[in-house]
Amino acid sequence: MQPLAAVYTSPLERALETAQPIAARHALVPCPVEGLGELQFGDWEGRSFAELGALEDWRRFNSCRGSVRPPGGELMMESQMRMIRECESLARRHPDAEIAVVSHGDPLRSLIAHCLGIPLDLMLRFEISPGSLSVMQAAPCEVRILSVNQTAGVMQ
Repeated sequence: MQPLAAVYTSPLERALETAQPIAARHALVPCPVEGLGELQFGDWEGRSFAELGALEDWRRFNSCRGSVRPPGGELMMESQMRMIRECESLARRHPDAEIAVVSHGDPLRSLIAHCLGIPLDLMLRFEISPGSLSVMQAAPCEVRILSVNQTAGVMQ
């Protein structure tokens, strides 16, 4: 594994907190990028999972991620396309280098689902844990998933 050329992160504080020690190990500073941000949950933002669990719309959203929009929020497909565009741009910017991308569970899960040909409605069938590592290898016409949701020894 070669040293990282760059560390890109969602601008949200929790992602920056994850990105900082990764960047520091490689004498880098994390670069916040809007396109790596969390799914926009609209009216649901700031509400607890307990509150949301009582809502029929929340239950529909979790069973039909590909077609249900959070009220005032972003469709999962919009978040997925944003992540794809951003990651393709970063891959073009660093064609022969390894980079780190720090984002959030749903956007990362949707990106991996796209690369594997998994419909968004089925993306909850695999886990992306906070602080986990998933490794992708990008080539001009191909993306390979090398690991998903690695948690053992991630910050060593």
